[in-house]
Amino acid sequence: MADTMKRASPRDRLLDAADELFYAEGVCSVGIDRVIAEAGVAKASLYSSFGSKDALVGAYLKERSAGWQAHVARELPVRWETAEDRLLGVFDLLGEWFAAPGYHGCPFINASAEAKPDGGIEAVSDEHRAWVRSLFSRLAGEAGAPEPDRLARCLSLLYDGSMVAARLDRDPSAGSVAREAAAALLSAALRTST
Repeated sequence: MADTMKRASPRDRLLDAADELFYAEGVCSVGIDRVIAEAGVAKASLYSSFGSKDALVGAYLKERSAGWQAHVARELPVRWETAEDRLLGVFDLLGEWFAAPGYHGCPFINASAEAKPDGGIEAVSDEHRAWVRSLFSRLAGEAGAPEPDRLARCLSLLYDGSMVAARLDRDPSAGSVAREAAAALLSAALRTST
């Protein structure tokens, strides 16, 4: 990481350091001076790039969201053929993430638990959650579910719950358990459409 940080812009170095530290240790427990030191930049770089710690946290979460969205968009169409399989594939992708070294839970849940209401963290988290629900709604509709938005809300609960369970129980199999439950919900929804 040190070589990458030397070549990256101060803004990118701050984001890389924030991502590593905030995700592993929490937003509130990591002070801005620590992020600046890890990034190897001057304090003025933080303020010229982001303006505040809150804005840096928002940027960190936006990067996390963009990365996950890109991963899902890249993996679903090449690994799963049908809309049903792609919908369930989301849970397979979660399970892979849970099993990877350094899994510390959902960055949005973690940051939201520490955030003040009505702040920037909440806004970024709301955007990400809207994307998750729209992904499930789109895939449920493509699979033929009669009420894709309703099913998407149920699937979102499984999605969130699996991330929490994987972290709290330190059990990566939460992804496959959530997948089984999602398959049952999808099957029941598709039966009611015929």
